[in-house]
This record gives sequence, C-alpha cells and structure tokens, in this order.
Amino acid sequence: MAEEKKKIVITLTPSESKRLIAKGVKNLEEVQRALKQGTVIITLGTTNSYVVEEILNDVPESGSGEKIDKKRYAAGITTARGLCVLPKEDRIDEVILKNGKISDENTEEAIENLSAGDAFIKGANALDATGTAGILMANRAGGTTGSALGTVMARGVHFIIPVGIEKTIPYSITEAAKRVGIEKCYKSTGWPVGLMPVHGRVITELDALKILGAEDAFPIGAGGVEGGEGSVVICIEGSIEKLDGLMTLITQIKGEPPVKVVSEDCKT
Repeated sequence: MAEEKKKIVITLTPSESKRLIAKGVKNLEEVQRALKQGTVIITLGTTNSYVVEEILNDVPESGSGEKIDKKRYAAGITTARGLCVLPKEDRIDEVILKNGKISDENTEEAIENLSAGDAFIKGANALDATGTAGILMANRAGGTTGSALGTVMARGVHFIIPVGIEKTIPYSITEAAKRVGIEKCYKSTGWPVGLMPVHGRVITELDALKILGAEDAFPIGAGGVEGGEGSVVICIEGSIEKLDGLMTLITQIKGEPPVKVVSEDCKT
C-alpha cells in the first residue's frame, strides 16, 4: 500500500499571494528562456509589480534586491471605493527586458517587435472554474489589453497571466463578458467597465507552488479577519524535503505589507 503523501497547510494574504505568484512566474521555463534570449514585457498591475521585483533581482544592472515603486506600478485598481484607475501622471513606465537587460523601448514599440518565444505578462481581475481569466477594461478602446493581445495571440508569444485565486468567481467569464460593457452600465461605483476573457498560461498560488517544488497544491478555505481579509488557505503535498523548503519560503513571505497606490481616480 502506497504511503500517504505528507501535507502542510498555509494561509496567504493577498499581498503574500502576489509575492508567491511572482516567484513562480520568474521561475517559469518560458520566462527564463525569454530573459536569456528574447523580450519580456511586464505590463502595469499590482501583482506584476511583484513580478518586476523578483525578475530585477537577477538583472545585474538593477542591483540585488531591487525594489520598484509598487505604489505607481498599476493602472486599473479595485478599492473600497469601487473600480478606480491610477492617474497616468502618477504611473511609472512598464518594465521591458531584452536579452536579460532593461530596454529603453516604449511599450508600443516592444509589442510591435514581439515574436514567438518572447513573453508578455499581464495580470487579470477574475478567474472562473474553467481556468478562463478575465480582464476588466475602463478604457473605451480596451487599453493595453485591447491593443496588445491581437499581436500576442497572432504571433504565438507566451502569454503569462498571474492571478490570485482570491479572484475566482462562481460564474462563466465568457458568459459574463457578453452581458457587460462600458456603454451598458447605467450606474457604477467607480468606473464602468467591460470584461474581456483571455487565454494564456494562468499562474495562481497553486501553480507557483508546483513550479517551486510541490507535488500538488489545492485550496481548502478563503477569507479572514484582523488583516486576513481576502486570504486563501492552501494544502500542499510532497516530500518532506520539498515541504520543508516551501515552508521556509512561505515563512519568509509572511508579513508582506498590503499593496497601496499613490492616488486613485474613482469616477462617479
């Protein structure tokens, strides 16, 4: 009779989840290959701000332990006030790397020059039970999502979607997308939005844990109080050696401060 796999249980706040997901994204084979020989575009987003930090740790010219201004590395944000945006004048530029070095290209030029083997990293606002991710769009032309995804999908670029399982919704994103749109909204708390279903390599906390050595990982709870709001509870399976290593990593991640932005425009 096979021995039952060893298990550990962890809890992660949203900011801790973002840090873990970022470590998983950095260690993806597709991303590592593109960093060595190719282009990696990391679009604005709160989860992606962690991805930038993790990747820049390995970029010599940026210095070890590089910290970007995460408060400015965002575009659309969901806050207690509603659906908001970080004003353009308060944002910093998206990070683009070519052959492992930070590029001076602007985002439009970099997208135009993408080819198969490159990586385009874009976060999401929702995830459904089928693994389909969804991106909310407050820009009437679709913003980065609308302008870039045609090129990304047409050329076979690696489309990486970091998203926490706290964003899982109990409804089909494909069906929801048919029913919403900026001009269909009568009123809203914050900006009215459309929803675009997107398909790529989704990386959640569960995927990140497997990339980092877990045999399996699955959610067993969610939510919390006293600063644990939005938390996820995950069971991880694997060898004692791997689980000890992962628990050490999680212990280092615990205490990641909540994500904040410098300003917010919440249209009413």
